Amino acid sequence: MTSVPVSERWRRPAGALPHCYRQFYSRGEESLRSTKMTVLPRIGLGMAALGRPGYINLDRTAILGTSDERNIDEMQVRANGVMERLMDSSSSFMPWFDCARSYGLSETFVGEFLRSKKVDPKDVYLSSKWGYTYVANWQVELEQGKQHEVKDHSVENFLKQIKETNEELGEYIDLYQVHSATFDSGILTNTTVHNALNECKKERGWSIGLSVSGPSQDEIIREAISIKADDGSRLFDSVQCTFNMLEQRPLLALNEASESGMDIIIKEGLANGRALRHPKLREWAQKLDCEVDQIALACILAQPFKARVLSGAITPEQLSSNLEAMEIVDTIKDTDLKQIMDSCIMSSEQYWNERSALAWN
Repeated sequence: MTSVPVSERWRRPAGALPHCYRQFYSRGEESLRSTKMTVLPRIGLGMAALGRPGYINLDRTAILGTSDERNIDEMQVRANGVMERLMDSSSSFMPWFDCARSYGLSETFVGEFLRSKKVDPKDVYLSSKWGYTYVANWQVELEQGKQHEVKDHSVENFLKQIKETNEELGEYIDLYQVHSATFDSGILTNTTVHNALNECKKERGWSIGLSVSGPSQDEIIREAISIKADDGSRLFDSVQCTFNMLEQRPLLALNEASESGMDIIIKEGLANGRALRHPKLREWAQKLDCEVDQIALACILAQPFKARVLSGAITPEQLSSNLEAMEIVDTIKDTDLKQIMDSCIMSSEQYWNERSALAWN
């Protein structure tokens, strides 16, 4: 692939995509997404670690090389390889990609990949997020005090970012999520934003969700369940939550959300790589003759809230191993799921304190 300066690739002109890629799909039309399978994919590919050069997952340098070796073209080639593996592995399920406006060029990478393969929108599931803006300018390490992404849950930013997502992925989007909803951001009480989200749901046919983070995830989920649209229906169709072998506090809230009819999506199922190093989990993996990542993800898939799980793989091999978690879910259920989970749990406060100390690499 020919190298293109960041200034040219990063500042994509608003009209760079063909008009047909910028169409909206409303419930009033015979939308392609209405023909999709009713059973949603259980495992998908999260693009947080592939759409930008830096992230907080452990051991990125060992796999990706130094930050100098991660220009836009190289990261896109790597992302394409992992996406190709997902497509090749999905003969029995619909491939699912999860992006965000703040995941660097994730939406661009996924959109260009799907169109280059001429993938029909009804044959793939696409979710993305709004609320954060990527501001790291394709750098891995920033000066002290500078941020990689900036949060803004205002209606103005929603209207701005939904246009950007629509230009990149419009005909493919199935689910659009508030990125990292918190009490402090105001999103949970901002009826102006709620109305805009509901209009998006009605006019474009996109499901509306939210992602949550931090030790108060359970409280935020419960609040989200109670938020109604102006017609009295539940506003949020899904919640994307951090839940894994180490962080288990949201369990009851996720059960409640599932019982209310919300789609449950789990992110950071491997705890940014920390779960792979847990001695107890490694012992269980050896006992059950499987890989550590597989038992970690299978334990999530076996939970009563019937989650869909995102893989954070950055190599085709990692993705293939993650996908095999589905093969041992019944084995996990037949063993002692609670015993496995109890052997790895830590306090939510400790989990998030340790996560906040992880360096972008």
